Amino acid sequence: MDLHLSTSNSNPQINFSEIVIESTSLDDNHGFTSSSSLTEQVNDKPSWWKNLFLAYNTLGVVFGGLVTSPLYVYPSMNLKSPSEDDYLGIYSIMFWTLTLIGCVKYACIALKADDQGEGGTFALYSLLCRHANISILSSKRDSISDHHSSPSPYRGTTKKSRLAIFFEGSLVARRLLLFIAMLGMCMLIGDGILTPAISVLSAMDGLRAPFPSVTKTHVEALSAVILIVLFLVQKFGTSRVSFIFSPIMGTWTLTTPMVGIYSIVHYYPGIFKALSPHYILRFFHNNGKDGWLLLGGTVLCITGTEALFADLGHFSRSSIQIAFLCTIYPSLVLTYAGQTAYLIRHPNDHDDGFYKFIPTKVYWPMLVIATLAATVASQSLISATFSIIKQSVVLDYFPRVKVVHTSPNKEGEVYSPEINYILMVLCVSVVLIFGDGKDIGNAFGVVVSLVMLITTVLLTLVMIMIWRTPLILVALYFVTFFVMEGVYVSAVITKIMEGGWVPFAISLVLAFIMFGWFYGRQKKLEYEMTYKITLENLAILLSNPEFQRVQGLCFFYSNIQDGLTPVLGHYIKNMRSLHKVTIFTTLRYKLIPKVPQHERIVVKKLGPKGVYGCLIQYGYADSLNLEGNDFVSQVTGNIRLHIQNCSGTLTSTSIQAEEELLELERALSAGVVHVRGKTRFHIGKNVNWFDKLILAFYEVLHSNCRSALPALGIPLTQRMEVGMFYEA
Repeated sequence: MDLHLSTSNSNPQINFSEIVIESTSLDDNHGFTSSSSLTEQVNDKPSWWKNLFLAYNTLGVVFGGLVTSPLYVYPSMNLKSPSEDDYLGIYSIMFWTLTLIGCVKYACIALKADDQGEGGTFALYSLLCRHANISILSSKRDSISDHHSSPSPYRGTTKKSRLAIFFEGSLVARRLLLFIAMLGMCMLIGDGILTPAISVLSAMDGLRAPFPSVTKTHVEALSAVILIVLFLVQKFGTSRVSFIFSPIMGTWTLTTPMVGIYSIVHYYPGIFKALSPHYILRFFHNNGKDGWLLLGGTVLCITGTEALFADLGHFSRSSIQIAFLCTIYPSLVLTYAGQTAYLIRHPNDHDDGFYKFIPTKVYWPMLVIATLAATVASQSLISATFSIIKQSVVLDYFPRVKVVHTSPNKEGEVYSPEINYILMVLCVSVVLIFGDGKDIGNAFGVVVSLVMLITTVLLTLVMIMIWRTPLILVALYFVTFFVMEGVYVSAVITKIMEGGWVPFAISLVLAFIMFGWFYGRQKKLEYEMTYKITLENLAILLSNPEFQRVQGLCFFYSNIQDGLTPVLGHYIKNMRSLHKVTIFTTLRYKLIPKVPQHERIVVKKLGPKGVYGCLIQYGYADSLNLEGNDFVSQVTGNIRLHIQNCSGTLTSTSIQAEEELLELERALSAGVVHVRGKTRFHIGKNVNWFDKLILAFYEVLHSNCRSALPALGIPLTQRMEVGMFYEA
């Protein structure tokens, strides 16, 4: 094994996650001391006016992609000589898709499946993992202090369902569930790339009618510039962005249905007879296979609905429901009705189905509003992408990237610079390479339908395993939405060669990155658990007469909790020394969004003199914001109180406590050092080709990602790395 020690003067990317630590109290049952706040905050239910204000803000963040879909739904369809019945059937399909999937599935059901305020595919997965032992990697890391976990609001009985028992007993089923969750995340990121591209491109295309000299190339270039500006403002945070964007989307949401009503009155007042489902049957009877293929376009009317669920952490359930049911849904119903009414009288204008139905007198104002709204539309999926990337990073299913909390009051508001610029490059590339709205629409349809189908599957598992919903209701939900969305998926799959391959290519790359990271982390964890240092081994190492205890305080960071990292043994055997006060610190990412304040930090005396354990716990939605000396002072403050509480009333014990407190003060005065392991795989000749490929890829990812440990503003001179090779 190789050893290298360095004060990491050239490692600016060490980014110790911030930790919130309050004052302490004793847990008499387990000997741990956990942090607890001195004052309790009363979380009153949001007022009606606050919900209305939040609902207004959701317009600029959550619903942009959904409410601007009229820009590209009809132009994305390959209609050939459509008749009046065809248009009535298409409108009926869109109305019932919006009603069933938008209102029933997402607004009324999915939003109730939040994981303590967080939504999205990975939130559903972590919710399932918390209620059954079905996770693969994180469950191995949650091996201690489970007595601190908060009770679940869903758990009505301790008896597990048969389905939960099946998943716990089947590794194949657990891996399949993880794959489904990963696929949903990858597809949602693809959505975050395609939504900005198709929205802005469709809006800018409105310039070609009044200005014949404006070519398709000009439209693509202008769209690319607008997208670049949009991604550059993401660093200011969701709150500030929504403050700017919500008035734009509010104007769009109000004006498009007004134009729709005008169109209905002037062109086809009887449009709402199409609400009868029998027009859907007539449509498929008349068009057969061609009607089925057109579903690849109609599915775009519901695009962006997944953001309604994934962006839940940025707002509240009530605010999203109010905004959708009271404004977005009626706006879309009236807008599509107006478009369809116009197209029934002008059947050959479907390629420009939005701008053609705009009255001449308001064309320019609507063009400006549409351009601004299309720019804003991209925000919903961008915000959702940031949220789901953060969830997967802290659950250790994605390489570590920088995640910035952009709001001091809302933990769910996050921004990732690396992800933002990757999205920008990919989004602009899609616009410049494809350009054709139909090709992008085909790719978009694949993403939208597959993400919806994955959410349906995970929600069904939540109903059975957590909510314990009666099976008749579960069957009604599953059959209705699985069949409906399955038909959509079958239609869009036929568009693979016509642009539909784009999201699959993106998802394949993302899935390979996630699997490579996951596999490498699992192998490394298995090695650490196999060669971990027990407290008994530590006592033997410290009893060696050649071993020295040097002055000072050391924070020694470890990836495991049930024992000590093998890096410690490597360090002691080579350096033959340990600081007189050493705090073995472990970060624990829990499969919950937020850890209560009094559970954030847990300390315990480990046995040998001057050796303590410190467990830092936080969920994937926690905002942690301590720096530098505050971290050290509050951890040592917790240790002081732990020593005092454990001293009891015996004189001998009190004297021992005073000695420990004095030793702690001396160590603080002598200086503080933070030690972390820098481990790599040694891939030998006997390793099979699969492990060689995946672990080599993992090493590339690991070498270029950020550190897992928290950067608490610690001076570089206090940082030290211990290098060690793990045998693959």
